[in-house]
Amino acid sequence: MLQYILRRLLIAIPTIVAISILSFVLIQLPPGSFLDDYAAQLAQQGEEISGQQLEALKQAYGLDEPVYVQYYKWVKGIVTRGDFGLSLEWNVPVSQLIWERMGWTLALAISTLLCTWLLAIPIGVYSATHQYSKLDYLFTSLGFIGLGIPGFMLALVLMWFALSHFGIDVGGLFSQQYQNAPWSAGKVLDLLRHAWIPILVGGSEGTAGLIRIMRANLLDELHKPYVISARARGLSERTLVWEYPVRVALNPFVSGVGFALPDLVSGGVILSVVLSLPTAGPLLLNALTAKDMYLAGALVLLVGILTIFGTLISDILLAWLDPRIRFSAR
Repeated sequence: MLQYILRRLLIAIPTIVAISILSFVLIQLPPGSFLDDYAAQLAQQGEEISGQQLEALKQAYGLDEPVYVQYYKWVKGIVTRGDFGLSLEWNVPVSQLIWERMGWTLALAISTLLCTWLLAIPIGVYSATHQYSKLDYLFTSLGFIGLGIPGFMLALVLMWFALSHFGIDVGGLFSQQYQNAPWSAGKVLDLLRHAWIPILVGGSEGTAGLIRIMRANLLDELHKPYVISARARGLSERTLVWEYPVRVALNPFVSGVGFALPDLVSGGVILSVVLSLPTAGPLLLNALTAKDMYLAGALVLLVGILTIFGTLISDILLAWLDPRIRFSAR
């Protein structure tokens, strides 16, 4: 197993280099630059910026150099100093912007994933073991409804319900009085009061889909010969279902972890905008819109790195969960 992990990590190094090159090239493909948009915004406001001032800004941001020189300096700063460059729009280091956002994004995503699993697994198991029962039809109907309702619409409905019936504004993660306040018991309670909506909305679609996946996979396993022979030997139904078929049916859940990590950055952008969440998704959207190359490049690079390590974590968990999967040193 250790050899497998080391081999995957060694393979990841050239992959990350390739991702960094592609991300840096892609964010420079759209016509124009941040300074062009900046000059256009000043012109709309009735102000003008001279060519000398634009040239001075290009030199200050290093935009007057060839693309490969900009890329080399960017990567060198990341490797040697952990410096992702300067955000052109915010005029602050990129690392200062992304790490706080990534922390909140990680916390919300893990909470949503855990809540999704806690609901989807037992409901999916019940639907499979009680096929065509009334509750099975109910859960199936709720699953299709959950897949069909857009997350941002559900968020707006829940925000309206909380405000109109309880007088609580649940937008964002904190009330105004706790935005910049130090951590305390009151701030934690305020966070919990606000966090339930993004967790509920973010997990609704995933829960509905995973219920269907769990039900279908478990139904396939329950009709296989090893389950029939175990039942014939007198193994209790509870032990029989949870010890063997459920473990095999959980494979799609575990393999989805690899895609859940990059989704921390790129997923749920519309939901984060609607709920005013301080996550990385809206930051990436704004960086791409404003052509903030270093901020956008850093976030795209993080998505690629999270995809690589998420896939590695999924493979390790799958081998632990399913004994039929073995690591190969070849």
